[in-house]
Amino acid sequence: MADLIPQLRQTLPAVLQDAGEEASSRVIEFFTAEIRNPNTREAYARAVRRFFRWADKRQLHLSDIEPVHVAAYVEEDDRAPATVKQNLAALRRLFDFLVTGQVLEANPAEPARSPTLQADSEKTPALTAEEARELLDSIVAEKEELPQLRD
Repeated sequence: MADLIPQLRQTLPAVLQDAGEEASSRVIEFFTAEIRNPNTREAYARAVRRFFRWADKRQLHLSDIEPVHVAAYVEEDDRAPATVKQNLAALRRLFDFLVTGQVLEANPAEPARSPTLQADSEKTPALTAEEARELLDSIVAEKEELPQLRD
């Protein structure tokens, strides 16, 4: 068991390894103790790896990351808005965890704006006026029958 933490530490992105033992231990704790759902854990791990690879290419250290960096990352991300939004949520949670663990003073992902999700009106099923009227009429009819069913 004593070998587990150093092994896990080696799997972290370089930016997190370089941030020191306290930061990397806190990140490992986040993924092992804070997130219980394995699917969420895997999705968050992908999001974190992707962001810190981006940060590493820009030679950023963990302590250097500011809201402007997170905003630039979100802006450059060309994936679907829902994916970007989920990834930003993962970063916010991780950075919050690092703030509560006193590794960081502030959450650099907090001010970042999520992309807006646009509903495709062509794909969204809508009732016609006639269908809506039929639906409402059926509710009224059922409501009038309820006392009879009760008695």
